[in-house]
Amino acid sequence: MRITRPLSFFALAFALVLAHAGERAGSSDSRSMEALLVESLLSVSGNKLDVALNEVDTLLKINPKFKLAQLVRGDLLMARARPLSEFGNAPDAPRERMEDLRDEARARLQRFQEQSPSALVPQFLWQLDAQQRYAIVVDTSKSTLYLYENVNGEPHYVADYYVSSGKNGSEKLSEGDQKTPLGVYFVKSSLPKNQLTDLYGSGAYPLSYPNEWDRKQGRDGHGIWLHGTPSDTYSRPPRASNGCVVLSNEDLDNLGKLLQVGVTPVIITNKMDWSNEQTRTERTALVGEIEQWRKDWSSRDTEAYLKHYAADFSSGNMDISSWTQLKKQVTAGKSWIKVNISNLSLFAYPNQPDMVVVSFEQDYASNNLSNQMKKRQYWMKRDNRWQIVYEGAA
Repeated sequence: MRITRPLSFFALAFALVLAHAGERAGSSDSRSMEALLVESLLSVSGNKLDVALNEVDTLLKINPKFKLAQLVRGDLLMARARPLSEFGNAPDAPRERMEDLRDEARARLQRFQEQSPSALVPQFLWQLDAQQRYAIVVDTSKSTLYLYENVNGEPHYVADYYVSSGKNGSEKLSEGDQKTPLGVYFVKSSLPKNQLTDLYGSGAYPLSYPNEWDRKQGRDGHGIWLHGTPSDTYSRPPRASNGCVVLSNEDLDNLGKLLQVGVTPVIITNKMDWSNEQTRTERTALVGEIEQWRKDWSSRDTEAYLKHYAADFSSGNMDISSWTQLKKQVTAGKSWIKVNISNLSLFAYPNQPDMVVVSFEQDYASNNLSNQMKKRQYWMKRDNRWQIVYEGAA
């Protein structure tokens, strides 16, 4: 029995396991199953086919719906009769299906290769507010969802999960393009299993796509969810959804216990970058600008207040001209204004340099009006100056 070279997956697995031996202690169940899969591939690479078969059988006893593991098992059984020239060498197998499983193998091997970023913070998570117990960052290029806990406003790594995303990649533009959007979104609602077809698995969490920036850019479509897999499926290939982010049902159930409707941020990117000293410096500068905006509004200095707004600013149907006219008219009728903000969150926008989504609780009072509201602003840095390009109720 032998497997002919090259079998790049098996060779890569061998290197990965040697480099990361023992590294997965204490990892999540899904991570542990990835490790079991790669260990089986290691045995194949060492031509220990019986050992590999025992290992993959153990994995399939734990999760018989793991189709990638079933493919490896099929390869191992066929290797007893003839040499295998490639990964997924089943005769007459649908080519597209084999390519999907090979893509999943690549994605899972890449995930196994990379250390859990326990000491790193995504550059997108500038600041969490007190209500946001957790935050999510999805990197579609790595088929990975990262979960962070809010510890005194700072994100701390908890876990990461394999995910599937849009068939046609990321950066959704229009309805039906089968792409996953990139941006800052929030969990909008929770749909239980009994309200869904089997395609969505154990549940679904619709996201706030299109958000304010998407609409400003003319992007449309709807129905972007976090959801599970069909009852006969453990996981789907990296590019298999119509635009949603798909987890195994087990992972979704674990994640769902932590999600807060209307509160939990879900940031989707196609390139994960990590926070550094420059990120922290920019955050401090923006927080200072937001505080100055608050002070200028409270002081009734309309000219200073309006300088915080960009020339291409919009709010609903208002552009900067109509906004300026409204604010001058309103302020003229005030003898005093007090504005306080609390529960401030800041999230840098993926694929949009120098733009940050800012949300906060606003407490407004004046001589003839008082109200409280949740407000959202999009601040963009241009010519070394932060300005507001969108403002509205969250």
